[in-house]
Amino acid sequence: MSTRRAGSNRIRGPHSALTDFLAAHNISAAQIRADYNRRRGQEGENRENRGNDQNGENGNGQENGVATPGDADAVDAQPTQAAANGNASGLLENLNLDEEESEQEDEAPQPSASRKRKRTGEKAKQKEKGKEKESKKKPKKGNAKKKKGQDDGDDDDDDDYEDDFLDMYKKAPPPPGQLEYCEICGKRFTVTPYSKTGPQGGLVCTPCGKQLAKDAKAENNKNKPKKAAANRRSRRKMESDRLDGRSTFGAKSLLQLCIEKVVQHHNDIEEFGDLPPKVLERLSEIFSKNRVLNSRTIKLFLRPDLDTVALHDCAYIETEDYDQIFAISQNVKKLVLRNACQFKDENVEYMIGKATKLEYLQLYASNLVSNTMWIKLFQERGKQFSAVKLQWLDAAFDDDAVEAMVANCPKLERVKLKYCRKVGRRSIDALAKLPKLQHLSLLMSQEVSAESVVGLISRVGHNLRTLSLEKFIDADDTVLAAIHQHCRHLRKLRFTGNECCTEAAYASLFTDWANVPLHFVDLSSTRDVDNSNPDGPQDEPVGLGAASFDALVRHSGPELRHLQVTSCRHVPLAAFMDAFDGKKCYPQLKEVNISFCTQADTTVVAGIFRSCPRLERVIAFGCFNVADVIVPRGVSLIGVPRAQEAIEQLGTAVWEAGTGMDGAKGSAKLLERLF
Repeated sequence: MSTRRAGSNRIRGPHSALTDFLAAHNISAAQIRADYNRRRGQEGENRENRGNDQNGENGNGQENGVATPGDADAVDAQPTQAAANGNASGLLENLNLDEEESEQEDEAPQPSASRKRKRTGEKAKQKEKGKEKESKKKPKKGNAKKKKGQDDGDDDDDDDYEDDFLDMYKKAPPPPGQLEYCEICGKRFTVTPYSKTGPQGGLVCTPCGKQLAKDAKAENNKNKPKKAAANRRSRRKMESDRLDGRSTFGAKSLLQLCIEKVVQHHNDIEEFGDLPPKVLERLSEIFSKNRVLNSRTIKLFLRPDLDTVALHDCAYIETEDYDQIFAISQNVKKLVLRNACQFKDENVEYMIGKATKLEYLQLYASNLVSNTMWIKLFQERGKQFSAVKLQWLDAAFDDDAVEAMVANCPKLERVKLKYCRKVGRRSIDALAKLPKLQHLSLLMSQEVSAESVVGLISRVGHNLRTLSLEKFIDADDTVLAAIHQHCRHLRKLRFTGNECCTEAAYASLFTDWANVPLHFVDLSSTRDVDNSNPDGPQDEPVGLGAASFDALVRHSGPELRHLQVTSCRHVPLAAFMDAFDGKKCYPQLKEVNISFCTQADTTVVAGIFRSCPRLERVIAFGCFNVADVIVPRGVSLIGVPRAQEAIEQLGTAVWEAGTGMDGAKGSAKLLERLF
């Protein structure tokens, strides 16, 4: 019991890190101690043997009578030995200490030497592999001659060892999140994992790092052969130009190149100088498209001698900038501000006091102007207004404002009201009182009865040149009859988004109409909307059909410039082929939009190319029956997936007007001749 209890009560202290390390690597302290004692005993025996041999040699030299160097050493060593015999204990202690120090000095460098030999061997192998690779490659100019003293690899190994040794004492880079001073510019910045190292080994800030990377890239690309500049533009840019109506072939004009260069370096331009108004408006359009029209660049379009200020995207213009427009250009007569979301009452008040010659006002999305200020504007400056175009007004501008406009603006010739939510039937009745109205464009958010529209047309229709009625869903055949009866000078007609007017009403509108031929016709989305019956009612067809389309072409075909029949799905293939058969000619037609007319096919598109000698653009989205077609030079075909590769084709087919076949019967022969 006592033995077990004594063994169990044995006290064991905590283990040090060195003890754990030795135990993990199977290193025994007892074995180290035994090896140490064994080496000490062996060295003592070797020392005694060397002393005996030395004494034997000295004795032999004295017997022979020859003086040796050992004799002098023995004579000099006798006093030392005598002193040592007198103080043997101190000498032994010193000897033991010297032996321990010498053993420690001998043992300490062993791990370093082994690592050095291992590293030297690995580097020698890598060096041999590198030499084999370099022998296969052509030697560089700088390595053609070797320096002296590089035959042996010991010097290189020593240098590498010294570099590794010095790397241990280098300052560690600061961790991410710490503050550091840039090595190049000296600015203080926050260290990130992506911070780059400077030429002297320090960290650099982000701008300096980008500049270093740029310089390094330029240095690497200096010796590379330059690629030939591509002459073709990107596909995205070409499609954007086509959608904007700019399809260029060959070299660009000098004016277009200058405009593009100005937009590219807009931040470096101080003023445009005395550019004509058309060029300024073109620059304003491109600035608006690229979204670079802001508080700084707006000054480029303001001059005291200008009478027109057209800014087509004012999204980045602040409230104070609008006052600057009227302070600089006080003689402005035409003002166009689109997306004027920061245009407020104080700007209107300033405009009333400064812009005393304003005649043409076009504002889009100026919802921060109150209804009271609109009325005040018409009361103060309405007598000289000839055109008012307002769009996307939600919070203000109601029927009271429209009545004030009609009462105070007797010279109004152009009125455009679209997406004005508070404008209703009262406004329609008020607009009928304008005696000089010539251009009327309406898109109502509220429901308006057909009787109100008929009353408006009957009173102002005899003087109208432009009539645009969009999404009047309640308009019926009586509206088309009123247009046929009262309108005599229309050049532009837009009647879209209707599903009530019948095909017979459209046919009677264009049959024996006393109006002059139309230049612009837009009858988009005039069809019956019934998913269960896509073809519409058979007894009384709704929307634009075969007879009405033929009547339209017969009435306005010779002078028609723009034809848009988007989503008129009740127009059959035969009607398109009869109108564009290659025999009939439309000398003024420049743009045709037949998108989502599913009956149109390749023959129709080819016939349009043949019948319109001045054609510039054809839009045919959703016409999946149109296959690969030859596009003439100078014409853009947009929206046909199968003709994308042929859009830029210059083409060799030059068609003469007045040649072709009769209707659908000659479709096969027409395709054969075209392709």
